Amino acid sequence: MRQTAKTAVRMAAVAFVGASALASITMNAHAQKTVEQGIQEYRDMLADGNPAELVELRGEELWTKPQGPKIASLEQCDLGSGPGKLAGAVATMPRFFSDTGKVMDVESRLVHCMMTLQGRTEAEITKKPFSGAGEKPTELESLVAYVYAQSRGATIKVPQGHPEEKASRARGEKIFFYRAGPYDFSCASCHATDDQRIRLQGLPNLTKPEPAQAAFGAWPAYRVSQGAVRSVQWRMYDCFRQQRFPELKYGSQASIDLITYLGVKAEGGTMQATSLKR
Repeated sequence: MRQTAKTAVRMAAVAFVGASALASITMNAHAQKTVEQGIQEYRDMLADGNPAELVELRGEELWTKPQGPKIASLEQCDLGSGPGKLAGAVATMPRFFSDTGKVMDVESRLVHCMMTLQGRTEAEITKKPFSGAGEKPTELESLVAYVYAQSRGATIKVPQGHPEEKASRARGEKIFFYRAGPYDFSCASCHATDDQRIRLQGLPNLTKPEPAQAAFGAWPAYRVSQGAVRSVQWRMYDCFRQQRFPELKYGSQASIDLITYLGVKAEGGTMQATSLKR
């Protein structure tokens, strides 16, 4: 009888612990959902007055402004759809360009156009690609915001028809999963698993089409916490910084390859940039 009583007590204790654990998991899941809903509601409230629109307008002025030794505008810049044609262009980038013989993303292509059309130097253009706290948007940030806005609503289709495009995607995949640095991190450490987060920030699983589409289509974005438009190149740069990797050079092959990999994963998604982020 004593043994039976002890067994009953143990079973009751196990049942209690199990019920408590289940209740805790349920509460945590509910709390996480509530946080995500709250953040989305916050974004929705701010979306109608997205400050990025002002940066886009400045970008339009810079696009049509004659500059550089050649006193020329960027209106004949070819982003893959033909000189001066912007509608839907960034939804098909990075891509191979025959005039340079390599795969280029939006920002490296803009730098190329500023060099070839306006006669400016790469060192001058890329000296300060990102604005600091409280600073005005840089020329590149403004141009990026304007150019991306012209493809809002376009379907993402990063091409893979050229051997160089396929090679870029393959290299990008290797970079995504490459572990290194003092924390033995990779991009995949944060972005290859479901339901991960850092503080209030959800971490999308970029190995899956739907999260990749949402993420790729939303950048560049206006970061409310920083009061600035942040480009795709900045996003790659900051991810490398957080992994404690060596500093990622603006417009480097590694950055373009990683963007290519993510863009191919996002095929079929919709461009929403310039969007709003926390």
